[in-house]
Amino acid sequence: MSLVAVTGASGYIGGRLVPLLLGKGHQVRVFTRDAQRLRDVPWRGQVEVVEGDLQDPAAVAKLCKDADLVYYLVHSMSSTRQFTAQEKACAQVMAQAAREQGVSQLVYLSGLHPAGALSEHLASRVAVGEILSTSANTLVLQAGLVIGSGSASFEMVRHLSEVLPVMPAPRWVLNRVQPIAIRDALHYLAACADLPRPVHKTYDIGGPSSYTYAQLMKIYAQVAGLREPKIWALPLLTPRLASHWVNLVTPLPRTLASALVQSLQHDCVMGSREIDELIAPPAEGLCDYRRAVQLALEKMDADAVPTSWATAHPVTAPAEPLPSDPDWSGHKAYTDIRRATTTATEAQLFSVLQRLGGESTYFAFPGLWKLRGLLDKLAGGVGSRRGRRSHSTLALGDVLDWWRVEALEENSLLRLRAEMRAPGRAWLDYRIQKGTDGQTELIQRAVFFPRGLAGRCYWWAVYPFHAAIFPATIANIVRAAQKHEAD
Repeated sequence: MSLVAVTGASGYIGGRLVPLLLGKGHQVRVFTRDAQRLRDVPWRGQVEVVEGDLQDPAAVAKLCKDADLVYYLVHSMSSTRQFTAQEKACAQVMAQAAREQGVSQLVYLSGLHPAGALSEHLASRVAVGEILSTSANTLVLQAGLVIGSGSASFEMVRHLSEVLPVMPAPRWVLNRVQPIAIRDALHYLAACADLPRPVHKTYDIGGPSSYTYAQLMKIYAQVAGLREPKIWALPLLTPRLASHWVNLVTPLPRTLASALVQSLQHDCVMGSREIDELIAPPAEGLCDYRRAVQLALEKMDADAVPTSWATAHPVTAPAEPLPSDPDWSGHKAYTDIRRATTTATEAQLFSVLQRLGGESTYFAFPGLWKLRGLLDKLAGGVGSRRGRRSHSTLALGDVLDWWRVEALEENSLLRLRAEMRAPGRAWLDYRIQKGTDGQTELIQRAVFFPRGLAGRCYWWAVYPFHAAIFPATIANIVRAAQKHEAD
């Protein structure tokens, strides 16, 4: 048994790696900016949590103290001008802490890339690996597109294939990429904790074959039972225009779409299979792309997606939670409050509330909700295509379309914070409490803190829609709970 530290444990890959390490018998310490984000993960009680920022030397030193191995699984998908400098600063803090705390092995997940000029995001990932390598022994694994339920790469392929029967596309759809199934990426990462001695080297990892991006979309359509999209490669469609197109058609926000599109400007395939000399492939063999897609779709159909890109990549800076009511004094706030009583139990109401968003929409006027999502997408926001990780249950930090779960108390409270583009901050919450005569009361409350005159105008512009949507929403939630009671 060894002590293994994991950064990025609330992320897409880190959140799946931690239970594998625990299953191997390792002690695991995880690092997160907000410990509350890990409250509802199944393995929370089995790990030590260090809360802090990667630019804080004291917090990172605490993470590395007595650790035999540290996984560095963080990477910014921001398009701000400062993201490269921020990533380098975080890597430098980690390198110093690992050196001072005597960490014997660092493991860093980077990206497959060709020699020569790279996109800003790929160049930044390479630079982080170089900084980490100046400290402890550093094992760098370079992966291409990771294909699995909930991964950003898979969601990009899925939505492009499903939405567009005819697709004008940039020339990079003819470039070759070498995807890897999430289960195979996790196999290599988890095996790093069992190596007999430290390793200081870079290895490529990938699936058994490479494909053009156009082939990826066509194979996805075949596996999903869809008509293959017709793809036209157009020389005039620039990466910038392509990222806007991907942002509009897929659930990916513009910053993430831009990063992925930039990484596809060149062939990204494995240079060698040297990794097989260090870590044997999975006993059942590497998944080819077709099988990886099948597995991802099966996970989605079974409502068994443990982590998703949307939860792992907040599109906004960490937001302050909804202040308590007394703290509103002195601040302008608009509210819309609705109440309903029912014979359904608290548990039955809460079960219905957990189905909000995604394919279930919001129990009233689905067309208007979709229109709001489309308008948000056109404005550069997240829109409604992010959907949700699970069809039936929620966890703290989960996303529902353009909302994020900010507070969740079983059979009592669900609070959603808006991440859409709006001139102000917005929340939607539901409280369940005992009413009179043994009935249950559901309280639905929308709260909006306007920003300037634009915020005030925005609230009153959407007020007529609220007047129609909110009464119908709470009435239909209660009706669905009562139907569940009758069943």
